[in-house]
Amino acid sequence: MEFFISSEIKEAVPSFQLGIITYNDITVTNTPQWLQGRLQLSLEEWLLEKENVPTSEITGVQAWRKLFKLFGTDPSRYRPSHEALIRRLRKEKSLPSIHTAADVNNYFSITIEAPMGIYNLDRLHGDITLRIGKADDHYMGINGREMAMASKFLTADASGAFGSPIVDSKRSMVTEETRNALHVIYFNPDLHRETAEKILDQIGRSFIQFNGGEIRQSILL
Repeated sequence: MEFFISSEIKEAVPSFQLGIITYNDITVTNTPQWLQGRLQLSLEEWLLEKENVPTSEITGVQAWRKLFKLFGTDPSRYRPSHEALIRRLRKEKSLPSIHTAADVNNYFSITIEAPMGIYNLDRLHGDITLRIGKADDHYMGINGREMAMASKFLTADASGAFGSPIVDSKRSMVTEETRNALHVIYFNPDLHRETAEKILDQIGRSFIQFNGGEIRQSILL
C-alpha cells in the first residue's frame, strides 16, 4: 500500500503535507474513566487558552476554511471535522466518549487544530490517494448521512472514497474489533515540517500507549 497526494492539490498548495501512521495488532476498548478524565482535563485547559479567540479565528480553523474555499467547498455548510469538534466542545464543555482509538483521535484533532481520521486498515484496499472529489464520489458517513463528495477533499483507495477532513465513512470506521488501523493527519500547510514530525511522533506514541500495537509513521509531501 502506497500513499499519494494528487497533482491537483499539490499544484494549488505546494506546501501541503499529510501525516501517515499505520498501527498493527492494536486493542481498541471502551475508554476507561481515568483516561476520559485525563483527556477532559487537557481539553478544559485548551478551552481556557482559547477563551477569548472566536472559533473562526483559531489558526487551524482559518487554514482549513481557506483550503475548503480554494477548491469550492463552503466551510460554513461543510465544516472541517476539527472545527465541528471545537464548536461542540465549546457548546457542551465535553465530548462523548466512543472508544480509545476515536477518543485519542478527537483529542489531538482539537489540540493540534487539524482534521484527523482513524481508519480500519483491513477494510482498505490498494493504494490510497488524497484528492478532490468528483461527481460520482460518495459514501455513507459515520453520521448516518449519504455524503456527496464532489469538489471536496477526500481520501480514496481502490474501492473508492472512504474518508475526508469533513466526515469519514462507515466502511472504514474503527470499532473495538479493529486490529490494524491507519491514522491520517491533515496538517495545516503552513506548519513547518519539523513541527509536523514532532506532532506526528506525539500522536503515534500516545495512541499505542492506550491501544497497544506496533507503529510506522511518515510525512507525505
